[in-house]
Amino acid sequence: MQLQRRAFLRTGAAGLGSIALQSLLAADDGTPGAPHFSAKAKHIIFLHMLGGPSQVDLLDPKPMLAEFEGKPLPDSILKGKQFAFVPKGAGALASPYEFNQHGESGTWFSELIPHLADQADDLTVVRSMQTDEFNHGAGELFLHTGFGRLGRPTFGSWVSYGLGSLGDSLPTFVVLATGANTAGNSAWGSGFLPSIHQGVKFRSGAEPVHYLANPEGISRDRQARVVDGVSALNRLAYERYQDPEIATRIAQYEMAFRLQASGPELMQLENEPQHVLEAYGAKPGGASYANMCLLARRMVERGVRFVQIMMAGWDHHSAIYGPNGLPRSCRIMDRPTAALIDDLKQRGLLDDTLVIWTGEFGRTPMAQAISPQGFTQDPGRDHHKDGFSLILAGGGTRPGLTHGATDDFGFEPAEDPVHVHDLHATALHLLGIDHTKLTFKHQGRDFRLTDVHGRVIDQLLA
Repeated sequence: MQLQRRAFLRTGAAGLGSIALQSLLAADDGTPGAPHFSAKAKHIIFLHMLGGPSQVDLLDPKPMLAEFEGKPLPDSILKGKQFAFVPKGAGALASPYEFNQHGESGTWFSELIPHLADQADDLTVVRSMQTDEFNHGAGELFLHTGFGRLGRPTFGSWVSYGLGSLGDSLPTFVVLATGANTAGNSAWGSGFLPSIHQGVKFRSGAEPVHYLANPEGISRDRQARVVDGVSALNRLAYERYQDPEIATRIAQYEMAFRLQASGPELMQLENEPQHVLEAYGAKPGGASYANMCLLARRMVERGVRFVQIMMAGWDHHSAIYGPNGLPRSCRIMDRPTAALIDDLKQRGLLDDTLVIWTGEFGRTPMAQAISPQGFTQDPGRDHHKDGFSLILAGGGTRPGLTHGATDDFGFEPAEDPVHVHDLHATALHLLGIDHTKLTFKHQGRDFRLTDVHGRVIDQLLA
């Protein structure tokens, strides 16, 4: 069988070779390639709000903070807590924003996110999230890899490794970003997994990936012959050395060739109806968060399995009140996120697409900025890892549910804590994967996304 496959690869052109390559990779890098059990979701859209949204201003109202406004919180609450910048004796900061219940579910939302509030009965709000890291770089890594240091595969890479592609014209794992992130490329890297599973970062415009277009004067037919020739040489090298990185190189060449046709078409938002563009607030040719949300829906339609959008601008160490701080970030995020969820629902895609909206952590219930006279004019909140909120939608989650609760001040879970490891275990479960069985042997032991932790939160499942 091995000789037949090699003979086939030697004679295959770019199109046929890529088909054979899938079985080659499955045999040589241990890719399971199929769910462990019946899946409810096929895709994930992961919306990472870089910096950490303030849960007590958006999703987790805390009236008790008003009673302690400007006063230090009890030592019994602060004991053992870690903060990045908040000074000792910082006073409580009540949210200046009004909260109301929405939908038949009666879910609480802040006035800052009215469009998401309109989707209340399609959303699952988790108020009892916890993570291990309280600084941005380590927090980003922990959210995406389950580990706060460099070198581990990201969530999207594990999904690519575990389930493979749903199509051959676009990458399995795509990344879009509105700005820089602290952890850099490691937030979508493949770690010790074969690099074929790393995220591919797309840009706006007609050329979504750098150097995708052919040089001037090079036709598509001529480029196909070049790709065929390079792939044939790489296959000879693979037969000799059995290095999975050579197989990755073959796949990258062939994917780039297909992207020359599929990529520009994907990015042409002007082909969308005007009412869809208006719903998202998207503008063709731009590089906005709204455009990225619309692109995420288009990618899911075309078979991309994991879309990761990273929106910068949520590190509000000041400007909880000011129009250019937290309110501005919410204005940019709220409408497109709600439109994405509604659009997926209207097209019948929400049932098998899990949407995750979260930061790497939340914000403190007390103010970061204080002075001897009290609060500064525009106070902010510090990083907070012990109790924050996130939103889930679709993909087999239970809509209209508010899960878990924090204490009266919003410091840590009082009911049903959910750790980042639990989030990963639950999301993999919805994809049909047992998180304890999705493993890769590295440096003498089996690694997994959840390491030695994680449990499926059954209450979140529909």
